[in-house]
Amino acid sequence: MTSAVRTGRGCLRATCRAMATMTLTYIYADSTAVLGPLATFAEPHAYDLCEFHARKLTVPNGWSVIKEEISQSGSGPTEDDLMAIADAVREAAATVPQSAEDPSEQEQSAPNIGVRRGHLRAVPN
Repeated sequence: MTSAVRTGRGCLRATCRAMATMTLTYIYADSTAVLGPLATFAEPHAYDLCEFHARKLTVPNGWSVIKEEISQSGSGPTEDDLMAIADAVREAAATVPQSAEDPSEQEQSAPNIGVRRGHLRAVPN
């Protein structure tokens, strides 16, 4: 008898064999249940649910539910996010540290673009 090896996390419901697609957490102080995309890591106070059981979620009377739908377009940073990070790295690399020599010379010198500082490197356009 061979058993199939499951990868990923399964639904919390005892008899459900479906893979989890959403994570449920509770905010007891606000009487709120939050249902969102599957968390990156399994947390001890979060409950992973399959799509079917996530749709059938009910909460106690007086509680509210916040549902964040799973985006079909994929996850990860947008192009604007990546450009903002690249601009921040360029600005950090372009700053010339003040030294004890002559500050007027440093103001006139061109920024060091493409120079390695620590673990980051700024690459010119």
